[in-house]
Amino acid sequence: MKTRELKTPAAWLKTVATLSEALPYMREFAGETFVVKYGGHAMGDAKLSRQFAEDIVLLKQVGINPIVVHGGGPQIGKMLERLKIKSSFVDGLRVTDAATVEIVEMVLSGSINKQIVSEINAAGGMAIGISGKDGQLIEARKLRRTARDPDSNIEKILDLGFVGEPVRINPTLLQEFAESNIIPVIAPIGIGANGETFNINADTAAGAIAGALAAEKLMILTDVAGILNKKGDLISEISIREAKKLIKDKTATGGMIPKIETCIHALENDAEAAHILDGRLPHVLLLETFTKYGAGTMIHRD
Repeated sequence: MKTRELKTPAAWLKTVATLSEALPYMREFAGETFVVKYGGHAMGDAKLSRQFAEDIVLLKQVGINPIVVHGGGPQIGKMLERLKIKSSFVDGLRVTDAATVEIVEMVLSGSINKQIVSEINAAGGMAIGISGKDGQLIEARKLRRTARDPDSNIEKILDLGFVGEPVRINPTLLQEFAESNIIPVIAPIGIGANGETFNINADTAAGAIAGALAAEKLMILTDVAGILNKKGDLISEISIREAKKLIKDKTATGGMIPKIETCIHALENDAEAAHILDGRLPHVLLLETFTKYGAGTMIHRD
């Protein structure tokens, strides 16, 4: 025989209230695609990475189609150091020669990708790791950057090696996964017209995939609260036009600029909404998806 107190614990009532609040969002987003860029502190912290995996599994369980695109810059850097291969950066992009791109692919498509897959599977999901080369998911070309010489004022073309940018996303493979229980985990490696391997920025790859699939949400996990105004306050919601103004007037600086540009590109290519989220927050994906409070900054069409 089992007995219990007549009084319902406050924590249980709070849990029920949370589930009740989440229900309308579950209905709204059932069948929709979320593209989640995973990286930064959330990927480097064991507890946060476990919570991330749990969140992804829950999204899939309630009928949402999550697609994970991951980075791995710090891990690549450590491996290059171990192998005594020097690397440099231009505008935050790692210059990638033939030797380096082999290491990049090995780390991204190998150790990191399979670690994320294992964590999602351990949380009860069915994840499969792929790269942009599989099924020609991400067709890419060499990324070109220019810089103006301060002395001669002549604009020079910078050679970044095998750093690429997406030119076409083939959605066929991902559409097959959407109709199954499989959660795809994608390493941002692209394939060129002549079979070359290209290292692609993970934010850029996620944005291109979100646009090509007309995703309901692009969610970029970062190590900051979101987009801040000049006073340092968090901007919870902003339009494309307003976001472009923040870049123009230098309110947005540094690494936030390419993230905003990625979100804008996804929105202008049929994604419904884009979010820049603080990956340091526990269960930030659930907080953004299933609560009125939300998290981070949402960018929407004008």
